[in-house]
Amino acid sequence: MAALSCRLYPTNCKTSLYVKTKHYSISCSMQPSQSNIKVVVNGAAKEIGRATVLAVTKARGMEIAGAVDTHFVGEDIGQVCDMEDPLEIPIISDLTMVLGSISQSKATGVVIDFTDPSTVYDNVKQATAFGMKSVVYVPRINPDTISALSALCEKASMGCLVAPTLSIGSILLQQAAIQAAFHYSNVEIVESRANARDLPSPDAIQIANNLSNLGQIYNREDLSTDVLARGQVLGEDGVRVHSLVLPGLPSGTTVHLSGPGEVYTLKHDIIDVQSLMPGLILAIRKVVRLKNLVYGLEKFL
Repeated sequence: MAALSCRLYPTNCKTSLYVKTKHYSISCSMQPSQSNIKVVVNGAAKEIGRATVLAVTKARGMEIAGAVDTHFVGEDIGQVCDMEDPLEIPIISDLTMVLGSISQSKATGVVIDFTDPSTVYDNVKQATAFGMKSVVYVPRINPDTISALSALCEKASMGCLVAPTLSIGSILLQQAAIQAAFHYSNVEIVESRANARDLPSPDAIQIANNLSNLGQIYNREDLSTDVLARGQVLGEDGVRVHSLVLPGLPSGTTVHLSGPGEVYTLKHDIIDVQSLMPGLILAIRKVVRLKNLVYGLEKFL
């Protein structure tokens, strides 16, 4: 697509009354507009993948260029996402085929990875080989995998963002909890989930680890308690996590902090996968400028 650029140049002339007036000539030139970021969604048929397709198509400066999944292969991703018009982009099970077609266009490309911890390294390696950046949102990635990815990206000077969470609200909760922890000696984390998968959740673990890394000792009066009903202690600093599981509950995280005579409570609920889309769009815009691996979307807030 090209943009039309026009300028007006003044020219002088005389009328019959010898009064000078200004006339204007128009000079126009065609200037190429900045190309959109080409986005490939790996795990496109998942709920978060479909939400990503819709969000990217509405975002300025980016477009869906490929959809990869092992489900609904051959079907148009726009129709899978219940869009009014098809995107004319079929779901393909082979990531390499999609990357190859995009690399030939010399466009800026980003691969969004919603797959599995066991495939993340190979996926990022393929994207890097084709000169494309990666945004990885795959819970419970092994620290060794992250270290290997960091070395890969450093060697290739290629950007990658590994995001334990894409929720901006969750990140703000974590930052607020860190600030508050310096002023309170007791901390308990209560999370709610609709099902019992992955408990404690990555969000709760991240908050507990962040608080443990501050060098504080929490819940001094309750350090030795081993009653199961008191929750799970994460780290060595007495931060407890309680997981509440009931069908129909939103995914929520609450941090209770207390000191003499007061209780300070921080709470964040995720009601819908749409809550992750502002963070994902931000991640796409930021990763194109990276030349190494960055862990955590909070680095850009």
